[in-house]
Amino acid sequence: MPYGPAGPDPYTQWMIEQERIRRRRLRMRIAVGGVVGVVLVAAVAAGAVLGTGGGGSDGGDRDSAGRSPAPSGTPSTHASLLSRPVIRAEQAFPEKSVLLKDGSRYERVDLATTTDCAQGMSPELASLAEMGEGCLRLTSALFTDHERRSQVTVSVVSFRRAEDAWLVFGTAAMDPVTYQVVSLDPPPSAGLPTVPPGSAGVFRRLATVRSVVFANGQWGDGSETEEAEITRQTEGLLQYVNDTVVAYEGGGSGGS
Repeated sequence: MPYGPAGPDPYTQWMIEQERIRRRRLRMRIAVGGVVGVVLVAAVAAGAVLGTGGGGSDGGDRDSAGRSPAPSGTPSTHASLLSRPVIRAEQAFPEKSVLLKDGSRYERVDLATTTDCAQGMSPELASLAEMGEGCLRLTSALFTDHERRSQVTVSVVSFRRAEDAWLVFGTAAMDPVTYQVVSLDPPPSAGLPTVPPGSAGVFRRLATVRSVVFANGQWGDGSETEEAEITRQTEGLLQYVNDTVVAYEGGGSGGS
């Protein structure tokens, strides 16, 4: 069964086009491990949300009572951990080839990082992130599956204060399309197509001590088929990166 809307009406199509024109394509030129010139582009806010539930909720992050789970602990519990430097790009995404526990393999085809977090966020999420003491770093990686059909962007957004991360996490859980980190376009060297604007996608997120880890998954051709498979890939990569961030923020290796 196809996921997302069957197709927007003419008025909605016009609104999508106006939004696409209004938003500048966001670019970040950075050097990560000697690679320069990575591009972040804004995802069209009209992309469909996968999963159950209505009103913009993707239904994938709720308990039996319908509540979005909060990160464990309290700000005071993690006070000593917040003095540690935020996770860097090479620490959050150390491997170019990824093998998950279920046996699925992925290739990291792009990596981008910035301390100007608003460049990689929707305008609404950027405004929300500025309400507290601010975002310290946003790092995104683009993965594709073994068949090179999927495109999953996983982003780590790290904040100065734990409570700011939790505010972003909770708000994004209620409206994941509006409050999202933008997806990476594949670089020409990857040989992958750019996902058509407005294509259906999976939006998921998890929270750590001071970071929110976002994952946006889509088929490269914009297809609305195989919802379960693109959801599985998106959630698998999200959990993989989240585990890495949790280990670092909890005092694991790779810090400085």
